[in-house]
Amino acid sequence: MKTFWMGLLGVAAIGAAGTATADSGTEVYKNACAVCHDAGVGGAPKLGNKAEWAPLVTKGKEALYTIALKGKPGTAMMAKGGRTDLPDADIKAAVDFMADRVK
Repeated sequence: MKTFWMGLLGVAAIGAAGTATADSGTEVYKNACAVCHDAGVGGAPKLGNKAEWAPLVTKGKEALYTIALKGKPGTAMMAKGGRTDLPDADIKAAVDFMADRVK
């Protein structure tokens, strides 16, 4: 049942045209990413920590999207942060949300 409701959260965050909205990035972060990125669990760069994000951000958004969508071998980062039920657009919106916090 939890998966059903979490799936609905992902669907609700999608705009009418099937693309993620700015709000979906915030919501996906809160519901899927914060569990690791708020506290730095498993070496996850903490939200807003410029020093931890710098090596990743310098690679560009496409590289960040690839890591988020496919996972990062040798780390705790799994594909889509383990939320494979979410559309790629929502995951990318969450990446945008996190990256924007370290500009």
